[in-house]
Amino acid sequence: MEDCIVNYCGNPGRSGHYMSMKTGEAVYQARKDTARLFGIKDPARLIFTKNTTESLNMAMSGFLQEGDHVVTTSMEHNSVYRPLKRLEESGVSHTIVKGDRMGRVSAQAVENALTESTSLIVITGASNVSGTIMPFDEIGKIAEQHHIPLLLDGAQCAGSIPIDVGSMKISMLAFPGHKGLLGPLGTGGLYVAPDIQLRPLLCGGTGTQSKSRNQPCDFPEGFEAGTINAPGIIGLGYSVRFIQKVGVEAISFYERQLIRQFDEAVQNMDFIELYGPAPEEKTGISLFNIRNVESEEVTGRLSREFGIAVRGGYHCSGFAHMTVGTWDTGAVRLSVGPFNTRKEIAKAIEAVWKIGKGR
Repeated sequence: MEDCIVNYCGNPGRSGHYMSMKTGEAVYQARKDTARLFGIKDPARLIFTKNTTESLNMAMSGFLQEGDHVVTTSMEHNSVYRPLKRLEESGVSHTIVKGDRMGRVSAQAVENALTESTSLIVITGASNVSGTIMPFDEIGKIAEQHHIPLLLDGAQCAGSIPIDVGSMKISMLAFPGHKGLLGPLGTGGLYVAPDIQLRPLLCGGTGTQSKSRNQPCDFPEGFEAGTINAPGIIGLGYSVRFIQKVGVEAISFYERQLIRQFDEAVQNMDFIELYGPAPEEKTGISLFNIRNVESEEVTGRLSREFGIAVRGGYHCSGFAHMTVGTWDTGAVRLSVGPFNTRKEIAKAIEAVWKIGKGR
């Protein structure tokens, strides 16, 4: 990223000088590498965005129209719920399929919620609250049988769970760069299958068809209006290549081992409420509360006294907290990544024990 910023960093697709051309080449390489990670055959169908929220808004607002019906779940992020709520003003309805107390959603329940007007299924790959992994592979096959596109929110699983858009029948995939892909903030992407017709979310400069006042719908330029975050995208490309070298399966296994170490220790503490499924059914997330201590207070103390970064509260997903039983209290979410260590997990376990014991 520094090399780009200091030595070239021209606006790709806007000029023929060497800085613009070198930036364009580096961005294209990042697009190819990211596409390869998800089994995307045509890299041009991968649009770079600034985050998953933009990608989800682009997918839903660009695809849905009056009279359409959407099936989603009670484990989604507000980046799904709030766009769907706004789309009600445009005549788009939706059904929320409820998960169980572990945050698990049945693929059969999703299929049962389909109607004649259902035109899209939107589901998270894994819950950002409980870490529960959704049966999106099975739901993808159901979607294909009913000729309904599947939009997968990959915010909590891209880079942590293997994803192949072809074999998993994913029509659109929204993902962030800064989470499991280990890239910089302000990067993300949206894959759109060739048979999906999408309207651009933003209109403006694309470097193409400059004489026309109409926004072009060519992939990917027509959907990346304005100047893109070239240094961030180039950085994302490097991190994706690192993930491919290590292997998503290896990362997933390691993160699960870390979260199992944490869960098995704290569940034996009589003052801990642990939520969500067993480690083999979730990503590297542990959701818990310390009885009689507010989740925000736990979060603050873990940071101030122990140097441990977690999140407390409702995690932008009220329905998910209602589903797993923390609607009234919120909860503390501890997340692990491939650079965490068993020693750090042991430190976190000790810190939780001290807070719970009032020390």
